Amino acid sequence: MRLGYVCINMELQASKPKITCNRGMIRRTFLAKGLPYASELALQNVKDLSEIIRWNHAHDVEVFRMTSCLFPWASEYQLEQLPDYEEICKALKVAGDLAKKFGQRLSFHPGPFNVLSSPREHVVNNCIKDLEHHGEVMDLLGMPRSRWAKINIHVGASYGDKETALDRWCRNYERLSDTVTTRLTLENDDKASMYSVVDLAGVPYERHGIPIVFDFHHHRFCDGGLSEADALQLAACTWPAGVRPTCHYSDSKRIEYNDDTIRPQAHSDYIFNRIDSHGLDLDIVLEAKAKERALMRYREEYLATGT
Repeated sequence: MRLGYVCINMELQASKPKITCNRGMIRRTFLAKGLPYASELALQNVKDLSEIIRWNHAHDVEVFRMTSCLFPWASEYQLEQLPDYEEICKALKVAGDLAKKFGQRLSFHPGPFNVLSSPREHVVNNCIKDLEHHGEVMDLLGMPRSRWAKINIHVGASYGDKETALDRWCRNYERLSDTVTTRLTLENDDKASMYSVVDLAGVPYERHGIPIVFDFHHHRFCDGGLSEADALQLAACTWPAGVRPTCHYSDSKRIEYNDDTIRPQAHSDYIFNRIDSHGLDLDIVLEAKAKERALMRYREEYLATGT
């Protein structure tokens, strides 16, 4: 299995000058400074993406989830409206070319407000706009229109009727362009009332072939009646030939700190259990709060010693 981490490289972010893709601003600043400042921050972000990709390569990290904050207040404009658009496109191409040269797998996980199952049209419209933005960035990076370059989301709420919500999700999925539909994946949830791997292997996969990103931690709270091994196998079978299934892994922060006041679903800072791939070839994104430090510690404690 190949391990990766998400969004922020803590070592690089602590460097001087800092290297990060998360530069942003509050709305008041955006209203005051407008597109020129948003463009300036976005250009710095996409340039630093290349530096993170180089760091990953130097440390044998082949899987990386990019932040969705590359473009501050992206919902308020089209990318081509940014004054630095041409330079931004060049910087994204550089980052994408590096990732392809190093065999590094890049992905996105847009925020929880992306709810294609919503009965409210403005929510769905905003979701479509955000997903199309992520697809556009993937295209500018030169990433393939395949699940290798996944854009991963959740179904969203069930609204008291999973069957109707899943049907609505599928109908709204059909409104998306190829830049999104060729990359979109679905992830199982961490609440018993939400969507398990079994649910996702039903209508979304049967109707549109949507691959399932298996989240080990979420499965502990919403198992659909399956063991971890069986659920992982089911999720892996939804991936197209030639594309390694991607999974998410975290342990519970409540157990990590032995603190019952912490929600059991909260993600741990580090990984303290050995990950069982159940014999499958997987790309596993560690959703631990310590980011790349959690990955490095896991390697030292489990992979280097074989314990």
